[in-house]
Amino acid sequence: MKDFDHLMSVWQEQPKKDQLSVDDVLKQVKKGINGLSRKLFWNITIMIITLGGLFMVMLFLAFQSITTYLGIAILLVTVLLSLLVMLRDYRIISKQDITINPAAYLQDLKEYQRNRSKLYGQLYYIYVLLMSTGLFLYFQEVLQNTSSMFKAIAYSVYVAFILFSTFYIRGQFVKNEQEKLSLIIDRLTRLQKQFD
Repeated sequence: MKDFDHLMSVWQEQPKKDQLSVDDVLKQVKKGINGLSRKLFWNITIMIITLGGLFMVMLFLAFQSITTYLGIAILLVTVLLSLLVMLRDYRIISKQDITINPAAYLQDLKEYQRNRSKLYGQLYYIYVLLMSTGLFLYFQEVLQNTSSMFKAIAYSVYVAFILFSTFYIRGQFVKNEQEKLSLIIDRLTRLQKQFD
């Protein structure tokens, strides 16, 4: 009988699995998704304004060189493509209600996380290359009548900004976004396993 009592006490001391509150998890997930979709919304808004500004520059300013127009066209295409990617991501994030089909929503979030990782991996460098090429072609005519010192300063500031954005800001942004997405996905996965 002592063995049974000892076995019973050991069994009762076993840690119990955390039972997640469905309401709490759904509130946290919705809050996280709303934050991500709000950030995407403002990025889309900024890209639309940028696209409009570039289009106005191309339409209303007269340039002498065809390379300037080519540079602006490269910028327009690059901004348009990134806008389309953002719109697709926004649709994935905010298209459905989590309470209707949680498993499909979880799959969509995982797809979104993979896409964002790929986007900020190799495609980001293509984006920077195209933007740099477009701006370089644009600056050829715009900075044509300025002093060599001003050109050197302008190009140096631009290169420093691109390097800072690529190696610091991009890294911090990707890290923060991936952590938020991983947290949301982890919560939903734990909730799903709780009901399996």
